[in-house]
Amino acid sequence: MAEENENGQEKTEQPTPKRRQDAKEKGQVPRSRELNTTVIMVLGAGGLLLFGGFMAGQLFQVFDLAFNISREQAFDPEAPLNLFRHAIAMGLLAVAPFTALMLFAALLTPAVLGGWTFSGKALQPKLSKMNPVKGLGRMFGVKAVVELAKALAKVLVVGGVGTVLVWSLQDRIRQLAVEPLGSGLSEGVVIFFWSFFALASALILVALVDIPYQLWDHTKKLRMTRQEVKDEFKQTEGKPEVKSKVRQLQQQIAQGRMMENVPQADVVVTNPTHFAIALRYDQARMRAPRVVAKGAGVVALRIREIAEEHRVPRVESPPLARALYHTTELEQEIPAGLYLAVAQVLAYVYQVRTVNRYGGRRPQPPEPTIPEEFQEYARRGAAGTGNEGAPGF
Repeated sequence: MAEENENGQEKTEQPTPKRRQDAKEKGQVPRSRELNTTVIMVLGAGGLLLFGGFMAGQLFQVFDLAFNISREQAFDPEAPLNLFRHAIAMGLLAVAPFTALMLFAALLTPAVLGGWTFSGKALQPKLSKMNPVKGLGRMFGVKAVVELAKALAKVLVVGGVGTVLVWSLQDRIRQLAVEPLGSGLSEGVVIFFWSFFALASALILVALVDIPYQLWDHTKKLRMTRQEVKDEFKQTEGKPEVKSKVRQLQQQIAQGRMMENVPQADVVVTNPTHFAIALRYDQARMRAPRVVAKGAGVVALRIREIAEEHRVPRVESPPLARALYHTTELEQEIPAGLYLAVAQVLAYVYQVRTVNRYGGRRPQPPEPTIPEEFQEYARRGAAGTGNEGAPGF
């Protein structure tokens, strides 16, 4: 049965990314105490095996420094303070690697599950936590049963591994009683460290069960009702009138950027009044001509005015203008089916430039050939766009 909120609505929907982010900002992230304990215990045991010899050697040097005092040092008033400082420095050096490893373990574990989070909201007192009724519910609830089961599992797992260790090491443990003090102490330390590492590693089994449970429990707590999902969507997307205003501003900004590209165009193909499409072609950088500006109605008029101000050639070809308008988006190359038609227009523009520069007979305006598959677009009028005055994207 799905969980219910205060209004009695069932929480059947998975939490949205926004819901998860809001929970993280409040300090509500999945955490596994078993994972924390296991990582710290395993790395701690490994650190003792790795740095134990170095730490013991440093501590022996500290003891030697403290108890082997010369006659001159005994009568020197400043000697005790100097020896104390030296002993402190050696002691800190002895535990520094192990301390760094433990600090790394403490910081690593939160990053593995839930990530790092720093939230002051989690530290704020909540009166609901002081409610005795809810406190009894937590004591006898499902979570309390789960924690009891984990505690029993840890006892069984660690106890079982400990029993196996004692049984397998019983001969070596008995041998310690008859060995010399130095070798017996060394052997006992080795047995203790490896046993500690084995017992700590046994907790991995408990952590592997606890991690999926904590992830599932965290997701369950963040589940949402259908109404909460709808309200969040409205809050995120905003009101319709606000979205309409945003779209209008976006269109204005896009039109401004588009108009800046008109002076760099090679030609503007017009309808002649309803449509205007500015084309640019750079043989060194482009595979095909590209639409740098397009529009209908008022926008088309503005494109023509800017083209006239900057002396950009204009070619009237209603079928080609309509086909380009309906099939090509801004900053896109023209369709392959219109290569020939646009090539005819560009060839005419280049010929006119040559005549204007060197003189000669002025060529006749082209009548671009529109392929059959583009005839439907070429026959569409301005009234069919449904977007007069918009940039057409």
